[in-house]
Amino acid sequence: MKKLIFCLMTVMGVLTMSAQNVYDFTVKDNLGEEVSLSQYKGKVLLIVNTATRCGFTPQYTELEALYEKYAKEGFEILDFPCNQFGEQAPGTIEEIHQFCSANFNIQFPQFGKIEVNGPGEHPLYTYLKSQKGFGGFDLNERLGKLLDEMFRKEDPDYDKSSDIKWNFTKFLVSRDGSVVKRFEPTDKMSDIEADIQKELKK
Repeated sequence: MKKLIFCLMTVMGVLTMSAQNVYDFTVKDNLGEEVSLSQYKGKVLLIVNTATRCGFTPQYTELEALYEKYAKEGFEILDFPCNQFGEQAPGTIEEIHQFCSANFNIQFPQFGKIEVNGPGEHPLYTYLKSQKGFGGFDLNERLGKLLDEMFRKEDPDYDKSSDIKWNFTKFLVSRDGSVVKRFEPTDKMSDIEADIQKELKK
């Protein structure tokens, strides 16, 4: 009987999860205020977990360029600093925001620091990962090879998990709140831009 109840609860959880979209979640902004993602209804979103001391940190420049190019068409980038990968996002959110403003002049929204994996992960990321699993690193890229080797040494089947693997993983969300695609940090920004353009035209 207990097994049956557990199975039913699991099914209910899956059904609830599948019924959600990004707009059902609330997050904290960089001032600690609660923000409902429903305020972004009708926009194309790129949700990114970031870090300020990472080999991929220069992607902030490319992200800001995308934002400036497409913001008027209804495009928004949601930036979530995360310190879970090599502790490469140290400091307070105030310090992180100051660093990003000074070095990359970011204009898109930056939210409070969160966890994206494990028992403390934010529910938004539980949902995002349930919608799009790990897509694999680009092994033609030096950093892609390094990350793949590092993770495979720890776990030969690491790529079977939907967990966020590293900083600057990105989720593309359509105007109706559905998760369209997941991009790993080694994916080319030109490919990401092409998919953003497709969603903006819909």
